[in-house]
Amino acid sequence: MAEPKTKYDRQLRIWGEQGQAALEKASICLLNCGPTGSETLKNLVLGGVGSITVIDGSKVELGDLGNNFMVDESSIGQSKAKCVCASLQELNDAVKAKFIEEYPEALIETNPSFFSQFTLVIATQLVEDSMIKLDRICREANVMLIFARSYGLTGFVRISLKEHAVIESKPDHFLDDLRLNNPWPELRGFAETIDLNVSDPVVHKHTPYVVILVKMAEQWTQSHDGKLPSTREEKKEFKDLLKSKMIAVDEDNYKEAIEASFKVFASRGISSNLQQIIDDSRADVDSSSSNFWVMVASLKEFIANEGGGEAPLEGSIPDMTSSTEHYVNLQKIYQAKAEADFLVIEQRVRNILKKIGRDPDSISKANIRSFCKNARKLTVCRYRLLEEEFNSPIQPELQKYLTDEDYSVAVGFYILLRAVDRFAANYNSFPGQFDGGMDEDISRLKTTAVSLLSDLGCNGSTLTEDLINEMCRFGAAELHAVAAFIGGIASQEVIKLITKQFVPMSGTFIFNGIDHKSQLLSL
Repeated sequence: MAEPKTKYDRQLRIWGEQGQAALEKASICLLNCGPTGSETLKNLVLGGVGSITVIDGSKVELGDLGNNFMVDESSIGQSKAKCVCASLQELNDAVKAKFIEEYPEALIETNPSFFSQFTLVIATQLVEDSMIKLDRICREANVMLIFARSYGLTGFVRISLKEHAVIESKPDHFLDDLRLNNPWPELRGFAETIDLNVSDPVVHKHTPYVVILVKMAEQWTQSHDGKLPSTREEKKEFKDLLKSKMIAVDEDNYKEAIEASFKVFASRGISSNLQQIIDDSRADVDSSSSNFWVMVASLKEFIANEGGGEAPLEGSIPDMTSSTEHYVNLQKIYQAKAEADFLVIEQRVRNILKKIGRDPDSISKANIRSFCKNARKLTVCRYRLLEEEFNSPIQPELQKYLTDEDYSVAVGFYILLRAVDRFAANYNSFPGQFDGGMDEDISRLKTTAVSLLSDLGCNGSTLTEDLINEMCRFGAAELHAVAAFIGGIASQEVIKLITKQFVPMSGTFIFNGIDHKSQLLSL
């Protein structure tokens, strides 16, 4: 077997060793191993999840060969769960794979406690009634759940769990934490030792932009009642002031200072997103609180006390034009402040743990350090119960989607994916599933969709004839290309949930294969 370090080399660069370890500990249950389920699991098996359990009661039929790479001619008549499980196992021998030949609907009805043994359940191709029941079961058992379904040229993915807290949210664009608008004494002191009006041109063009901005901001506030530039005019004036300090055209450090001047204009203190998290009722901790909320409670105390309204400093600085000496000194100043902030928070965490009757060492230094480093990027996701969304979607949102040209197809598919389940409950087959009777199916589906809309409080809303006709043409087929795409999205979300890195999707993801568009609906 290949050494895991080299085996998973590419992905370790994305989610690191902790992320990989979390994957290797995870046990995943897949319901239904048609193309959508098989494609989702394939990505996770290649990624190295700990164990998989495939649940499917059907046998492989001739039609399965056309859309599922995990079965072949020799599989016809055999258990689909068994064949898919064997094919998946071949992709990665480090994964424990097993299968259960049973229909998921039956398990949901007769053995709900079965699901509590898993880290996460991927439920594919279930109808509404089973989805709602499974959602309740997994919530009770605190098991993460992802629904995925492909249906003709459309499909959806929906995460469901009470709460998901992310420390390493890794946003694409995030303002680095330089504190130029609110320097602490050591940074200010360091800036004071440097003369911007130095006559040596080499020294002048190797003064780091952090120092230039700290000094110039200081100079500005002295002549502006202690306030930093805020209006458009003031910001332009401040940039002109920086420009006037240049003594040569090629001074990259001053160009960097002008480009980074917006960091001086940023408002002090913490973001509204972080404010919301520390104001959350869960930040009032007790013995049953998770480690995340214990750390949030200590962060809240820190911001109110030592932090003086700021989160702990991250401690890293970007590359910049600078003499080596200045750069190294700056680095040390930032690292020292970050370390000091970390030690304060660590002490607060230990005190809070003691206060709520838990072992003060039950949260590791490494976890607290990661929490401090990412404190400004914390994210908490919460998901509505599927049943709530289905029975009482957020009315203004639904109305907005139905009337918005950009969203009309996505919300149309969302309604029709639910309408086809009602249709199947009434007529024992999906619209257009069997030859003949297409016109009748179209009018039945239309009636079903209209009554569903009125149940949701959208009287008078209609869906286009074209969309209803298309939905009947799909005949509930799982097309391999759509299944692979939906499976790709679902497996990516599984990895986010298990590694607790990156921010998982909120709302219901709808794929519209007619226009090649993907959209999120928040209902």
